[in-house]
Amino acid sequence: MKRSLYLLAGVLAASLMGSSCGSGAQKKAAAESEEQALFVCMDTITMERDGVKLTWIRDNAKERLMPVSLFGDVPQQLVDSLGIADGIPSSVSAFLVEADGKHILFDTGMGAPDSRLMKGLEAAGLSPADIDCLFLTHLHFDHIGGMVKADSAVFPHAEVYVARQEYDGWMQMPDDQKAKVVATMSVYKDRLHLFEYGDTLPAGVVALNAEGHTPGHTVYQLGGFLVVGDLMHGAALQLVRPDFCASYDMNPEMAVKNRKYYLDYARQNGLLMAGMHQPTR
Repeated sequence: MKRSLYLLAGVLAASLMGSSCGSGAQKKAAAESEEQALFVCMDTITMERDGVKLTWIRDNAKERLMPVSLFGDVPQQLVDSLGIADGIPSSVSAFLVEADGKHILFDTGMGAPDSRLMKGLEAAGLSPADIDCLFLTHLHFDHIGGMVKADSAVFPHAEVYVARQEYDGWMQMPDDQKAKVVATMSVYKDRLHLFEYGDTLPAGVVALNAEGHTPGHTVYQLGGFLVVGDLMHGAALQLVRPDFCASYDMNPEMAVKNRKYYLDYARQNGLLMAGMHQPTR
């Protein structure tokens, strides 16, 4: 990885090198393997840049490895050189931002029974009722699954923002593909805001076009951060070879184009990339 690329995965690792998980976790580490203890400690990590406080929240309770096969015909020599034969480290993550007096949550994870999202908010001293805005990178269920529980809004006061291009794209899909999206958005219908690319949203967040993974996949820029959603599913591979796409990308050609563009954009502007599937270790 080039030094000029400020990538969250690398910063997370560096943060852990100089941080402690607390006395309780340290005692647990004595009883468990170092690797397991490290994973337990990494529910949240907070950093600040340019007056913006960003907290990474891990939603998945267990470690996640993306099979290399999801990325097509990756040469075995490359797999071996990157040490990813057993899978590519990944995660399901959300990001909490505190800026201009607002609490903004970027995506909400899966909403699975073992979700760590609520624990992450609690660690930040917040409850779902404290979230002012939900900014959605796209409408795949591992990003909106935490918005609704028992047909009710999990975030009772949050205004919801999604790209019009993304929303319209999903509404044109077959009923079986869009059912969960329709059901989730209907719960927030009175608080749903559709924006255009280039719009400046609350707290000065700028919405940027990153279509390819989905019809209107969105990257958000605020301060020194770039929240990139699913620009990458396997950072260990795609940082080296951004031309490889996960099978989840709906428009692979456009996904590759935007992946390359925003990797360069982050380098050129000294931005820290915060991705929802970047590794936890």
